[in-house]
Amino acid sequence: MEPVPQPVVRPHGVAHTPAYPEADLTNCDREPIHVPGAIQPHGILLALDEHLGAVVIASANAAELLGVPADAVVGASPVDLLGPDATATIAARVAAGLPTEPLVLVLPEGPGALRGTELDVHVVRSGDRVVIELEPVVGTGSLSLSYGSARGAMARLSGTESIADLADHLAREVRELLGFDRVMVYRFDPQWNGEVIAEQRRPDLNPFLGLHYPATDIPAQARRLYTVNWTRLIADIGYTPVPLDPIVDPATDAPLDLSSSRLRSVSPIHVEYLGNMGVSASMSISLVVDDQLWGLIACHHYSGPHRPAQDARGAAEFLAQVASQLIGERERAEGREAALRARTMLAGMVTRITTSPENPLETLIADPELLTLMGATGAALAHDDLLLTAGTVPGEDELRAIARVLADKESYATYTDDVSALEPRLGDLPDVARYAAGALRIGAEPDRWILWLRPEQEQTVDWGGDPRNKQVAAAEGPEVRLSPRRSFEKWRQVVRGRSLPWEPWQVEAADALGVHVTGLLLSRAREHVQVAESVQQSVVLGEVPQFDGLEVAARYLPASTVQMGGDWWDAFEIAPGRVVIVLGDVAGHGVESASAMIQLRTALRAYMYAGSTVAQTLDQLDHLMISLLREHVATAVAAEVDLATGRVDLAAAGHLPPLLAAPGGTADLAMTARPLLGFGASEAPVTTFTLAPGETLMLYSDGLVERRGVDMGERTAVVRSLATYDPAVALDDWVDRVLTIRDGTEDDDTTVLAVRRPL
Repeated sequence: MEPVPQPVVRPHGVAHTPAYPEADLTNCDREPIHVPGAIQPHGILLALDEHLGAVVIASANAAELLGVPADAVVGASPVDLLGPDATATIAARVAAGLPTEPLVLVLPEGPGALRGTELDVHVVRSGDRVVIELEPVVGTGSLSLSYGSARGAMARLSGTESIADLADHLAREVRELLGFDRVMVYRFDPQWNGEVIAEQRRPDLNPFLGLHYPATDIPAQARRLYTVNWTRLIADIGYTPVPLDPIVDPATDAPLDLSSSRLRSVSPIHVEYLGNMGVSASMSISLVVDDQLWGLIACHHYSGPHRPAQDARGAAEFLAQVASQLIGERERAEGREAALRARTMLAGMVTRITTSPENPLETLIADPELLTLMGATGAALAHDDLLLTAGTVPGEDELRAIARVLADKESYATYTDDVSALEPRLGDLPDVARYAAGALRIGAEPDRWILWLRPEQEQTVDWGGDPRNKQVAAAEGPEVRLSPRRSFEKWRQVVRGRSLPWEPWQVEAADALGVHVTGLLLSRAREHVQVAESVQQSVVLGEVPQFDGLEVAARYLPASTVQMGGDWWDAFEIAPGRVVIVLGDVAGHGVESASAMIQLRTALRAYMYAGSTVAQTLDQLDHLMISLLREHVATAVAAEVDLATGRVDLAAAGHLPPLLAAPGGTADLAMTARPLLGFGASEAPVTTFTLAPGETLMLYSDGLVERRGVDMGERTAVVRSLATYDPAVALDDWVDRVLTIRDGTEDDDTTVLAVRRPL
């Protein structure tokens, strides 16, 4: 144990958010911290109407600091309070779209403490309100970041070779900029627990480096704010919050949203938490990678209030943004290198399996690199009643139970590093904990799958205080006040029952291997048609997914001459409010086309989830086909839809252009497609447009309009006449109307995929 000094709890002002009831640890994860109804006292806040004509809400200290009567702020013109020059400058900033460059103004001389001094001005929107925050300029000069020093800091960060080295340099740069007693770089794990991975501190302070902090220390709504507003300063945790007047906006009957505010009053629970640590001032800066909160730069001061200059704060935020980009690049580079090694190993395995005259399943389970590829200690393969194993595994019943709890109709590959969390009964079995604490499963059918297994990886975690604090306090009964823990003494925990986590590239490699083996099995099967139909069910979604803000309808109709063609479609959400729809067609029919379809669909999802655009994804699919599917070509059209704005980014490879049914008529979208997938030429251009409410975007395969002996242009014209703008008709009925062009004698399968934004 390494105890930290017992802190002195400093008093603070109001005990709860003015606009809402008091919060404690029973409800802190629901505390509305973005609408506290108050600000910190080192500045003032004025919320104006959207025309900048009058003050609607003001902080209670505005009258005193501006030198006007208390009843002369709300309802006043900003010209009367700030003067014509400052008001004109602020209006110009609003008209310019609120640029982020620093703004310093001097108000006309007068009795108020803010008049005649340089003020940092922060202007943001909050709903229909324009929020102005004014705070006195402090500490300019020695802490300002010049162009040369900014380049030097960026160069030092860019020159690091690892994320740990980058974090260490970042902590040093930020501490030199802001002057806090302690600066830590704090990284979140998938469960939102945090670990201090870098630290710069005053020599007399105990180190926090390597300590972990539970997810409850930073609740979900706070993490959301960290992605909206990159910095948060508490200049003095002993401050008395300054309430807003009025607390509730009269136009909305709700408190003013201060998510983007610099002066926003913070949760009293957090203030108490910092006080228990002995902190007198703090600042946090977000690290955001690929639009996700990756970590924080946490700054603590112990020797009294501390308010760094605004230019220093801006410089620190800039360095955090640079570091966030570098972290993302490092993580992607590490993933690419690991994936490249896996692809090389996978290629050798595929070659050995393909060229072997033996049963592909037996060849696979005996391959010397099967376990190495996944970093596993055991593997099992099931094919109906057949079960083959490699390495160290539990018994057959346990293996089939693990495969059963991991099965997911929506995912070909599933995995966990904690099997007992999915099925507690399994965690009680000694062989499961010993040999299969973690498992990765591939397979689309209940009795046909491959499992890779990992044993328990015992891990020692040093926490900054007992993470069970909340649960312990709750167990002590209702008479005990649930408040932030007072002890931050190092608390050591041994974590058992979990394996090392599975990396994304390992899941992709397993997926690719499974797809290849499936295709090989299909090609050697005697009853190709029956198997092909089963495979198609795993490629073409059985149920059409639905999304808030977007209607989706899809139909797949097989050809009359064969039972399976090359069509496939998909629709999935890659991030909240962003949906991808895709339709493709692999040339040919039967088993080999089915195998190619599975690989394309799986790879497309992987690329989109990894952050590629629709255009980049098509280019990557082209490379995949050239390297692994050399005998196949395919067409595809993919669109990413922003559900909030209706923006659509569209790209196509050798595919027919989609139709857009709009009030002005139905027409082909004007777009340029890259060549077929598998040709290895050109890059996919992007077509961007807005799908307005009520409009329908329809993707379709060539089976809808191609027919022997019939002009394709004529059939396309018929489809346009059926696909009229008609938002009153249910989308499923609308698609069925389009499909009335078919008569059941078509030579090719047909797919129609339509999406519509509701009115």
